[in-house]
Amino acid sequence: MTQSLLSRPFFFCGIGGSGMLPLAAIVKGLGAEVAGSDRSREQGRTPEKFAWLESRGFALFPQDGSGLTSGEQVFVASAAVEDTVPDAARAKAVGATRMTRAELLSSLFNEAECSLAVGGTSGKSTTTAMLGWILHATGRAPTIMNGAVMKNFVSEAEPFASAVVGDGKVFVSEVDESDGSITLYRPSVAVLLNVSLDHKSMDELRALFGDFLEVSGRAVVNADDVEAFRLVARGHDPVTFGIDNSCAALGIAQGSITESATGQSATVIDRRDGSDHALTLAMPGKHNLSNALAAIAGANAAGIPVAEAVAALADFAGLARRFDIIGTTASGITVIDDFGHNPEKCRATLKTLKSQPGRVLAFFQPHGYGPLRQMGAELAQTFAEELGPEDHTILCDPVYFGGTVDRSEGSERIVALMQDAGASAEYMPDREDCATRLQQLSRPGDRIVIMGARDDTLTLFARDLLARIEG
Repeated sequence: MTQSLLSRPFFFCGIGGSGMLPLAAIVKGLGAEVAGSDRSREQGRTPEKFAWLESRGFALFPQDGSGLTSGEQVFVASAAVEDTVPDAARAKAVGATRMTRAELLSSLFNEAECSLAVGGTSGKSTTTAMLGWILHATGRAPTIMNGAVMKNFVSEAEPFASAVVGDGKVFVSEVDESDGSITLYRPSVAVLLNVSLDHKSMDELRALFGDFLEVSGRAVVNADDVEAFRLVARGHDPVTFGIDNSCAALGIAQGSITESATGQSATVIDRRDGSDHALTLAMPGKHNLSNALAAIAGANAAGIPVAEAVAALADFAGLARRFDIIGTTASGITVIDDFGHNPEKCRATLKTLKSQPGRVLAFFQPHGYGPLRQMGAELAQTFAEELGPEDHTILCDPVYFGGTVDRSEGSERIVALMQDAGASAEYMPDREDCATRLQQLSRPGDRIVIMGARDDTLTLFARDLLARIEG
């Protein structure tokens, strides 16, 4: 089925998106003709990304339907793209087959001889990259589908390396529960990191993740996460991992963790055979140590010896926008770019920052009005609990690229909740005003963290802020 599908030309609506771009790269790498459109390109955002796509042979069109000319084309679009959107209307008019991103990805994924899926509400991209790197470093030539740029695979020719095309036998991908598409995947190995409030209710998440484990050939489950561990019985031949839970098959030797501002080391213990292995990781934070254990366990479930998996992670370089240190000024002010956008991700980042000395200035751009309404109270609580009285948080307006979403309630409500909880926080609608304020507030030794999702320009914002502070 996939071979006949790949013989047809593809058109990706929103080709520059974090989920669409790597999939388009994989489809093109497998030999298909790929074209696309993107609203961001027409709005002039991240022009370097679209210039790179064109240089790699992707034909780019305005989002006016002009790129859709034949019923032979496969039109790939988010389920949120309405039929009235010009590309969608034209695809329907010419008789093009429409597929969602998840339908296309799962069809490629499910046909691989060995497929590894990473699920959970936090840590998917980092764990997927770690797992992909282990498989690459141990000679398995995996295809890797990620939602973030993987620094190990970045080169001058591949600056946006959020995908890797392998030999077709092994496929590693993060899978999404937020739209329910996780049900489309039939992995050889299913890795479950955590189950916590994000886009769906807890009951829905328990059902989705439980089914995810049940349909997989083998399950890998986080024994430290209570909700995930409750689902372990749904999986086949499970491998458990955990830092704190001593019943996990793969764990960390007590007292072995040494952490710095930029990395950590620990001793991984395999309780199944009593062996121990020295792990070095160029990423700080307990959550990243847990992600590393998940990747080691996932690789092991696919046949990689634990010792080889641990050794490979010593060379893991991390991901763009995942506690990504942009730079440090001569006066010791560090700017960090981070993808944190839901309560759990933000908490993990803030905990990592507060594990080292120095004041934290946190800038947060919510990734939409809808998500802010759903998880705003939990976000406010997270910032209030994790940051101290000397720290400060600034929120601008949420991301908005057009549409009919209700914008009556925004960041000002979250800031008020933070202040009510005793946090030092302020709301400034305009992002550039926030940059000026952060520059005014910064002093030697501060860590400034730029947080948010669904907006590639946040990295540029972080870089520009560092340059402004350096003067």
